[in-house]
Amino acid sequence: MLNYTVNGLNAAAMAEAEARWDSVAKPLKSLGALEELITKIAGIQDTADVSLRPRCGLIFCADHGVTVQGVSQTDQKVTALVADAIGGGTSNVSLMAAVSGTPVYAVDVGMACETKSPNIIRRKTLSGTADMSLGPAMPREDALRAIQAGIDIVGELRTSGNRVIALGEMGIGNTTATAALSCVLLGMSVDEAVDRGAGLSDEGLVKKRNAVRRALEINAPDPNDIIGALSKVGGLEICALTGAFLGGMTHRVPMIIDGVIAEIAAFAATRICGGCADFMLASHMGHELPAIRILDELRLKAVIHADLALGEGTGAVALLPLLDMAYSVYSGVHTFEGLGMDAYKEKGGKV
Repeated sequence: MLNYTVNGLNAAAMAEAEARWDSVAKPLKSLGALEELITKIAGIQDTADVSLRPRCGLIFCADHGVTVQGVSQTDQKVTALVADAIGGGTSNVSLMAAVSGTPVYAVDVGMACETKSPNIIRRKTLSGTADMSLGPAMPREDALRAIQAGIDIVGELRTSGNRVIALGEMGIGNTTATAALSCVLLGMSVDEAVDRGAGLSDEGLVKKRNAVRRALEINAPDPNDIIGALSKVGGLEICALTGAFLGGMTHRVPMIIDGVIAEIAAFAATRICGGCADFMLASHMGHELPAIRILDELRLKAVIHADLALGEGTGAVALLPLLDMAYSVYSGVHTFEGLGMDAYKEKGGKV
């Protein structure tokens, strides 16, 4: 059994946040989605006195046995190399997050290769999954362990003071698992769900689609059994991300979603407990069809439209400076009252 708590947004805190926005000397709702996100954070944090710091990036890392089918340009060693770079603060996501003063942590929930950095959080469930095109990616109990690890780590980060968490992943082959899960959970066809990932050749794309087809045929995952689907065609980092979203709800922490891999985990989390969507913030709109479908299903609005596809949590941390800027207006002194002018009123009717 998973250990998480079902919570909802604090409506009173959100109403107070909306009133505070309406007191700022500017046209009403003119910061659009950024206003909505700050208001949502108030509902998550149970107070209109929103806090965006301290915060962190949390990158779950694991490997996929299906890589032996030629579904990726690189091998599993790259997962460990990137995890070490995150531990050393030199990775892409680390450099981007440093701009907004945000530390980033890598979590080993299932890497096949050993890492050198002492800064990696070690919660290894397995040393990578099995080849899902030949059978289940992992035993059901290991999927549950990885999900619970995600829930628990969010709790630990909240206890240490973190108020916002940007989620991401690293795992060579995980776009293949994401495509398979998209077929199961969203009812997509293989051709719709499988794309080139980090830039596969035409030959590699055929291999990837064939691997997903075989995985679906052999494992026959049930769309109504989320844990079963994750164990049969998922990944350990996807499971941990699923748990992290449940942890955000449990510990009342806003969770920023990265790209399509984090998005399929977010969707899986809502299939376990629908209320956890209230604790998610979408960062950017990817070009993959599953990404577009998932955000629509979750009724979440992506703020950044920049054709981002790097992964590693880079899109999630890119949202943080925008939140900081919105918060500076929200918490500032540039109000109608301070300027001695009448507040703008909501206009009814159509123009």
